[in-house]
Amino acid sequence: MEFDINRPIYLQIAEAFCNRILSGELKGGDRIPSVREYGAEIGVNPNTVARSYDVLTTDGIIFNKRGIGFYVSPDAASSIRKAEKKRFLKEELPAFVQRAKLLDIEPEELKKLF
Repeated sequence: MEFDINRPIYLQIAEAFCNRILSGELKGGDRIPSVREYGAEIGVNPNTVARSYDVLTTDGIIFNKRGIGFYVSPDAASSIRKAEKKRFLKEELPAFVQRAKLLDIEPEELKKLF
């Protein structure tokens, strides 16, 4: 896994798990690697992975079965989509619309792309 030096690694790890869930690679009920396993797999300190898992657990994306491991929550994909849609509409879309206006891109041109 390659990391962007401008963003915290733990957030990039959490985002990577969310992307795997959205793509269908991971599904509700799937077990994910332990903190140590995943840290060794991607070459990151286990504390960094633990921080990522804490974020994902707080967001309801994964849950811990004590003594057994971490699992993807049954409704993880819908939770991620809901949160990402909200973030996209609030943060990314306004900048996109503004840029499209500056470039005189008509809504019809964008509609064709969809």
